[in-house]
Parts: sequence; structure tokens; C-alpha cells
Amino acid sequence: MICTALDELPDDLDPSVLEQATKALVAYAEVHDAKALRVLGRRILEVVAPEAAEAWEAEQLEREEREAEKSAVFRMREDGHGRIKGSFTVPLLAGQMLERALLAFAAPKHQIANRATDEGEHEEQDEAPVPVRRPTAQRLGAAFVELVERLDPHDLPKAGGVNATVVVTMTLDSLKDGLVAATLDTGDRISASTARRLACEAGVVPVVLGGKSQPLDVGRAKRYFTPAQRIAMGIRDGGCTARGCDAPPAMCHAHHDDPWSCHGHTDLDRGRLLCPFHHRRIHDPEYESDVGADNQVTFHRRT
Repeated sequence: MICTALDELPDDLDPSVLEQATKALVAYAEVHDAKALRVLGRRILEVVAPEAAEAWEAEQLEREEREAEKSAVFRMREDGHGRIKGSFTVPLLAGQMLERALLAFAAPKHQIANRATDEGEHEEQDEAPVPVRRPTAQRLGAAFVELVERLDPHDLPKAGGVNATVVVTMTLDSLKDGLVAATLDTGDRISASTARRLACEAGVVPVVLGGKSQPLDVGRAKRYFTPAQRIAMGIRDGGCTARGCDAPPAMCHAHHDDPWSCHGHTDLDRGRLLCPFHHRRIHDPEYESDVGADNQVTFHRRT
């Protein structure tokens, strides 16, 4: 830790200041462990050369933050057994914000409150419930799941014309007490019990579940398709309708089969999903398009 701290100091540091820093860190090492020594090492210049510490720290932090932003990555993959695994690298601040949010959801007080609500208990009890003890990794994993499920779609950016959300399709019978699995707009399936739980706590689209209806055909009243229409298209089309394209609904535009500029109507049965690439192509005069019986669009270059 001492060598690492000294290596991170400015290259043009005066040798006498470097010597003072070395002696100070050696002295700290006699009473501090490696973790504390690492923190002290990053601030050692404030002790031996406070006049130079502020500018050097500012430069160092800006460099680290730039590198952290460039190196931010997020990976996810399905394991084929109903789970998604992943890894990520994010800047320090974003990571700590996520950690604080997860710790709030994983706190024993929050877990006790959730169980009391699930079991219909009152706040006043004769005996305080004992929190379930679980390894930290498992508790944080459950907290991450709860954090994602509690995200309000209305607070998220729009993707594919609607607020970013997963649409769950199931019959009304399954919503009540059936066993038939529900289908996600990605084509994956979840159990009826999970779909019922999401219907209580998450923003499952009412029109899909047979609840309060939303108008799907607006004629000439609006040029752009409504969020309800976009969701219905996503369920019907499954993504881009260009033959051979696998772009999901969230990455697609809503296209008018009958151009709105030529008095076409903004109706569900005369609209379709196309990814940005194929949406540009269908409007490209160098190409003509045909819609097959399977609702898939085939493009041909004009001769």
C-alpha cells in the first residue's frame, strides 16, 4: 500500500517531499491496517505538501472519472434456466448510488415491513419479528430484484414510442386463478403466479389483461400512434416486420402502411413495426416493398 501510494504521487514532486511522505506512511502503517492505509495514502500529499495537494487531487480525480466513464460496461445473458446473469463496471459514484439503494431494500426493517404487509399483520405486535438472516449476496440479490420491479415506467425514457417496460400478456382466467403461463413481449414465458404478482405491484398494461380499455384506432385525430397502439403492435408483430430482421419492439418505429401525408389513418390494422434501418428503406424510392400473408415485409431494389 505504501509503494502504491508513493507511485501515484506526481512525478515532478520534490525529493524531500517524497521522503517526508514515505516516513509518514511508514509511521501510519504501525497503527493502521492496509485498508485504512490505502485511504491515508491517497491523502498523504495534504499532510506533507498541502499547498500542492488540492490541484493534484483535482487533476487526479478528473482523470479517474473520465477513465471510469469510458470503461463503463453492462453485460447480461440468459442461462436457459429462467435466470439472467451479468456483470457491470460503472463509475464510483454510480456504483455507490446503486449500493445505497440496494441496502435500503435489503435493510431488516424494510424486510420486516414487507412480510408484515404480505401476511396482513398490523404494525403493533406483542413481539418484534426476527429478521431472516441470509448471506449478504443473497439479500442484495433479492433487493436488486425488488428495485427493478418497483421502477415506475413513467419515470423512464421512452423506447419504441412507449415508456420502457415489459408487457405481460395473459388471459383473464389466468389473471384470476388459472395456471396458463403468461407471455412477455420478448417471447419468453413466466408463470401465472408471477404475472398475477406483477399485476398487483407493477405497471402491467390494462388493455392486455382485459381491464379498462384504451382506444386503439384514432383515425385522423392524431398523426402519431398512441402508447396503447404501440404496445398492441409489439404484441402482434413481435418486433420489426421486415423479413429476416429480429429487432425487438423497443427498438422499432411505428410505420403507417398508408402514409399519413396521403390521408392515411393512424389505425392499428394499417400500422406496423419497423426498425430504424427498415423504416428508412420502406421510404426509400430506390426500393419497393411487398407484404406477405404472414405480415412480413420483403424489399426489392427497383430496376
